[in-house]
Amino acid sequence: MREKIMSKASDLFMKLGFKSVTMDDIAGEMCISKKTIYKFFSNKEILIEEITDMIHSEIHEIVDQIIDQDYNAIEENYQIRKMFKEMFKSADTSPVYQLKKHYPSIFEKVMAKEINECNTLFKNNIEKGIAQGLYRKEIPVETFVKFYYNLIFSIKEQTVSEKEGQQLELQILEYHTRAIATPVGIAELEKQLLNIEKQ
Repeated sequence: MREKIMSKASDLFMKLGFKSVTMDDIAGEMCISKKTIYKFFSNKEILIEEITDMIHSEIHEIVDQIIDQDYNAIEENYQIRKMFKEMFKSADTSPVYQLKKHYPSIFEKVMAKEINECNTLFKNNIEKGIAQGLYRKEIPVETFVKFYYNLIFSIKEQTVSEKEGQQLELQILEYHTRAIATPVGIAELEKQLLNIEKQ
C-alpha cells in the first residue's frame, strides 16, 4: 500500500503541483481513507520528501542506463534531455520551482544531493568528449562544469513552466556544447539538433 500511495501521489504532484494536491485528494483518487495514508506518512511534507527521493533515484538509474549505452558524449547529453522530457511530460509547473517556492527545506536537501551527482556526471561527460575528439583538449574542465551546472539549475529554480524550462535547458545544452566543441563535435551537435527538429 505504501508504494501505491507514493505512486499515485507522485502522479498527482507532477500533474497538479506539490502545493495544490492535498492528502484528501490523494485519498479520494485511491478510494481509501485519509487515515490509511497517515499510517504510512505522518504529514504531507514527509510524503513529498520520500517522493522526491524516489524520483531522484529513478532519474539517476535511467541516466546510468543511458551512459551504459555507450553513446558519444554529445549524443549522451541529448539522450538525457530526451529522458527528462518524457519523465516530466505531464507536469505543467516545474517541480523544482514548486519545491523552492513552497517547500524550501526539501528543496535544499534535493539540491545538496544533486550538486555532487551532477558535477560528477558533467565532468565525466566532458572528459569523455575530450577523449573522443568532440570537445577541445585545452578547456578548463572544472570551470565548464560549474558554468553548465549554474546555468541549468538557475533555469530550473526560476522558470515556472516545465515546458518552457525544458526548452531553455535544450538551448543551454546547445550553448554549452558549442562553447567546448571541436569542429567534429560541432558536426555531431548539428546532427543532434536535426534529430530534435524531426521529433
